[in-house]
Amino acid sequence: MHLLGKIAVAGLAFAVLGGTAYGYQNLHALDEVSRDSVIDADGGTGPGEQPADGSLDILLVGRDSRTDKEGKPLPADVLRELRAGANGDDLTDTLIVLRIPNGTHDVKAFSIPRDSYVSMPGGKGKINAAFGRAKAAEAKRQRDSGETDKAKIDQAALTAARRGTRQAVEDLTGVKIDHFAEVNLLSFAEISKAVGGVDVCLKSATKDKNSGADFPAGPQRISGADALAFVRQRDGLPGTDFARVRRQQVFLAGLARQVLSAGTLADPGKLSDLIDAVKRSVVLDASWNLLDFVSQMRGVSGGGIRFETIPVVNRDYRYDQDNPRATAVQVDPAAVKSFAAGLIGSAAPKAPPAAPVTVDISNAGPKEGLAARVAGFLGEHGFAKGTTGNTGARRTSLVTFGADLAQRGAEVAKLLGGLATQESAAVPPGHIEVVLGSVYAGPGTTGGGGAPAAGDDPITSSGVVCVD
Repeated sequence: MHLLGKIAVAGLAFAVLGGTAYGYQNLHALDEVSRDSVIDADGGTGPGEQPADGSLDILLVGRDSRTDKEGKPLPADVLRELRAGANGDDLTDTLIVLRIPNGTHDVKAFSIPRDSYVSMPGGKGKINAAFGRAKAAEAKRQRDSGETDKAKIDQAALTAARRGTRQAVEDLTGVKIDHFAEVNLLSFAEISKAVGGVDVCLKSATKDKNSGADFPAGPQRISGADALAFVRQRDGLPGTDFARVRRQQVFLAGLARQVLSAGTLADPGKLSDLIDAVKRSVVLDASWNLLDFVSQMRGVSGGGIRFETIPVVNRDYRYDQDNPRATAVQVDPAAVKSFAAGLIGSAAPKAPPAAPVTVDISNAGPKEGLAARVAGFLGEHGFAKGTTGNTGARRTSLVTFGADLAQRGAEVAKLLGGLATQESAAVPPGHIEVVLGSVYAGPGTTGGGGAPAAGDDPITSSGVVCVD
């Protein structure tokens, strides 16, 4: 799977933002960008309007698609150059939301892991499947209604797929999406080449045949197929998909700096190449007035963009008891909504606070500092921090509590990824005790299954950060 969409589409957003320095006349060339009716008629933001929720919100979608914007297959030589296989599917491998608060030039961006397990039409599933589900359902509806024109069926299905993805993101985050942009593999490679490459830095050399990655350690500038490999690689990285998300945030920050730099904006050739790359494969919602967007975004700079990832409960969530190998990313919708609202200084509705409960945590595994990180995570969910430390080695984890705290104990166990629970009269009143075993893979772990560690600070576009 390829997690590239956010980088390519953000290139479009940053190109539009950068266009403010170059003049409206250059942006008229973007009139040829493909459009689709992704935003409801009563949604979105029209010319001159301020978003009702206090933020202009743009959903950036990357599809694992080997076609151009007309749906025609990419030539075999292009796929070879991109080091991408011939088979794609109807998944959205990358989802990112840009939040731009009213009256400011601070751009907050957050990633949604593609395997986030959410509710959607047809039952719970990974959020990247919302696209394919909605597409298949609409295609069937069209055929059942008697439609025989394949082109019409395909277009209606694609529109439904994009709308289904938008709705899944809105339901999870509580963010009302104002605008939508989508890219595929080809557009990303072309955009990265158009800006003259992007500066990145690796902590160590890496090589991976599946993605085509082959990079030395240290700072370097990458573009085209190499840039694609940089953001696709997950094999051999600590945290796999989450490490890849962090790589992409670093790359996207570099792309922002490059696009908004004087070297790009003052170069007619580079700007023309960038706009041409966008026109070839980007799809926007039909209501997005780019010139009005540029007017709203005057003053945004390449150093003022911050990238984060939604909070997760468990990276290695076993959601199907009949298939223990089936894993997803467990998320808490309430926590995600609170996180998204906090990016623009607002607050999501909260339930009345429960009576304070103290959680004591012991680490029975090898991960240094794990107990303290888990205590911090539980603190964000209203639990008081008790004692933290290490204990004798133990493989499995356990949450223990008195009879009067059975409900809160179950809540702790769920937040930490579905740990085993046990009632015990030996636990002090008002306390819950947690033992983290060596196989613990919930929030606070640093790799191999779990929420991002507390040390994984947000990425900003103000400088180059070295990553794995």
